[in-house]
Amino acid sequence: MSTPVSSLSTVPPAAPGRSLAAWWQAAPLAAVFVLFFLVPLGLVLMVSFWDYSQYELLPAFTVKNYVQVFDGCLSGGDWCVTLKTYWSTLKFSFLVWLFTLIIGFAVSYFLAFHVRSSGMQTLLFVLCTIPFWTSNVIRMIAWVPLLGRHGLVNQGLLFLGVVDEPVEWLLFSGFSVVLAFVHLYTMFMIVPIFNSMMRIDRSLLEAAADSGATAWQTLWNVVVPLSRTGIIIGSIFVITIVMGDFVTIGVMGGQQIASVGKIIQVQTSYLQFPLAAANAVILLVVVLMIIWALTRLVDIRKEL
Repeated sequence: MSTPVSSLSTVPPAAPGRSLAAWWQAAPLAAVFVLFFLVPLGLVLMVSFWDYSQYELLPAFTVKNYVQVFDGCLSGGDWCVTLKTYWSTLKFSFLVWLFTLIIGFAVSYFLAFHVRSSGMQTLLFVLCTIPFWTSNVIRMIAWVPLLGRHGLVNQGLLFLGVVDEPVEWLLFSGFSVVLAFVHLYTMFMIVPIFNSMMRIDRSLLEAAADSGATAWQTLWNVVVPLSRTGIIIGSIFVITIVMGDFVTIGVMGGQQIASVGKIIQVQTSYLQFPLAAANAVILLVVVLMIIWALTRLVDIRKEL
């Protein structure tokens, strides 16, 4: 009497031709990534350890650029220039992130749950992108005749008797910098949040309503958790852009407000490329730490 032998089903290995085809498909994107990201990043890291004089770069290994960046930080007393600059940059990043998140979430929620027609959703979404049809510099300059000492806002306040003299802090101040940042980068928050909200199953909202949840409870316990992937992606976009921006702070701050990006731009204008590279590497490390902390809140690859 023969005993039946059960055979275990095994997954056949991938064909060599198919594996080779996959490598060829990934090769162009990998080449672009290496050429336009890894190579420039490696060059910046290399130059950050070079020495320099007033007229030339000296390719000799040194760590004095990093020491110079943190000059005075290791001793007691007040904060050094670097820490003050990073604090100012992080403060702007937080404020811009907060306001763009509030505006972006509200606009996305309205488009996703209150506009029923897909055609109207598309139309309103395109209207949100209209500011991107012009240059960032043009959009920043447009605030000058509104917020200036003799601008429309001050003239209106004077006409209404709200103030007795023009308000000075409306332009070339921290307020104008945050306002310009929010104006420029809110769309980077709207797009991913709107995309996440459109993927929410509407039956979940109906189930929450049938269970007696209020509108705020549904928003907090259903919509916000299911939109967190878009919130994290939008936060990464906004924070990374603001951390490295120097044009907006220079124009709207009247060249009076410091930021890390502005310091790097000034150092490159004075041909202090190794020192600027060292600052860029430190800024990159800080930004990567922020991104790492944000990605710990949600597995973006799994959610997408």
